[in-house]
Amino acid sequence: MSGHFALEVTDLTKQFGGGRRFPGGRNHVVKAVDQVSLKLVRGETLAVVGESGSGKSTLARMLVGLEKPTSGQMRIGGKDAGALAREGARAFGRVIQYVFQDPVASLNPRKTIRETLETPLRVLCGYDAAKRRDRMQDLLDAVQMPKDTLERYPHEFSGGQAQRIAIARALAAEAEILILDEPVSALDVSVQAQVLLLLSRLKAEFDLSYLFISHDLAVVEAIADRVAVMHFGKVVEEASAERLFSQPEHDYTKRLLASAPRIRTKDRS
Repeated sequence: MSGHFALEVTDLTKQFGGGRRFPGGRNHVVKAVDQVSLKLVRGETLAVVGESGSGKSTLARMLVGLEKPTSGQMRIGGKDAGALAREGARAFGRVIQYVFQDPVASLNPRKTIRETLETPLRVLCGYDAAKRRDRMQDLLDAVQMPKDTLERYPHEFSGGQAQRIAIARALAAEAEILILDEPVSALDVSVQAQVLLLLSRLKAEFDLSYLFISHDLAVVEAIADRVAVMHFGKVVEEASAERLFSQPEHDYTKRLLASAPRIRTKDRS
């Protein structure tokens, strides 16, 4: 991936409503994302935090093409997002992948894990059967899942195991950017820590860049290099994780921190 930035977002806006109404009807417009500008440096984890309804998941969905922006610009992997989308889903999927909040729901219940992992290897990477077989084993090893995983179905796995499989599916595309949308919020706290450690290791191993969406400041403190705080669709503060947690500047960030439990699983010395 060329360039210093994995992602560049400039004045990105997503507006809902505003369509034509009958005479006398209210023309209500909601800006879920309101002129957001962000840069994700290659190899870093940028966390986007905020309460439910702050716009962070809408932002994530725009970045992977699941929502179309109302206005603004996005560059993904050094390319204009619109140009990338015109090249087709294959081009988009080779650059950026999405990991969903609910791991079991994000996996097709009718497909074995083998079928789930084979699809991106065949469609996005064009690998033959032998290469797919080797690659699937490498992916299972990377996410610390046993070989017999391939012949089983999503409902046979715990939430933590299913999220490891979902991460393996994202890695199968060989994209260098992962959008992680609340990836541990559906998991038990003990399992959350294991998945966060796995994500940190995979980032180094596969030279990944993460945009990590979360409402949970304790989780963010454990994994983020930088943090952007969203409130009513706007980024109200952005700083290194170390500075934001020790010296927050915006009143909203201060309120968020005051109401959140604190953990320290990453050495910031």
